[in-house]
Amino acid sequence: MALKRTLAALTLPLLLIAGCGGTDDEDTGGGEPGVPSPTDPGAGDGGGGEGGDEDAGGDGDERVIAQIAETFEPYSDGAAAVTYDEEMVPEGARVELTIASGGDGDEDEPGTEFDLEVYGLHGDHDFGAHMHTDPCGADPDDSGPHYQDRKDPEQPSTDPRYANDDNEVWLDLRTDSRGDGDSDTDVDWTPRPEEMRSLVIHAEHTKTAHGEAGTAGDRLACADVELK
Repeated sequence: MALKRTLAALTLPLLLIAGCGGTDDEDTGGGEPGVPSPTDPGAGDGGGGEGGDEDAGGDGDERVIAQIAETFEPYSDGAAAVTYDEEMVPEGARVELTIASGGDGDEDEPGTEFDLEVYGLHGDHDFGAHMHTDPCGADPDDSGPHYQDRKDPEQPSTDPRYANDDNEVWLDLRTDSRGDGDSDTDVDWTPRPEEMRSLVIHAEHTKTAHGEAGTAGDRLACADVELK
């Protein structure tokens, strides 16, 4: 009996050692090597996320200095857009104008962009359009002469050295069959707010020859503009 107890005492530790070794083998064999766990801080990292920080908003320099969206009507006190010829610019026709400055602080060539859209004018017609110096009034001539960056000492100006599309703002356009049209232009200067007060639509495209430069026929309609 003493011999059996001695053998049993020696066998039990050996069995325990063998069992522990088997458990270790199973633990180290699980999982795929090189695959991060869901809690791994690097899992799903697509390269540090710096790509989302790129600026997608353009140069950000341009700023709107005037914007109108008005409906033409016969003149009345307080009217913002006036028609003087309801056959060519019917009551209810619309005008939209946006003026944007480069606003980049370059005093030499700041630049200004003008975008014009009209709706419901006389269809299939060539119109002239210019920025003028005074607000609209009961009389078509109340809007004054064309705005000029460099002022012609002789007014009304018909000298091409001053009456041209670099020194003035010309927005000539042609309407489609519905009377809709659009035009845009850029100049390399910033307008003086107190001297650019209206947009005038004329009966024909603007002439360029000496002695008639800048003329575009009758003033058909006018819209007040206020620059910031």
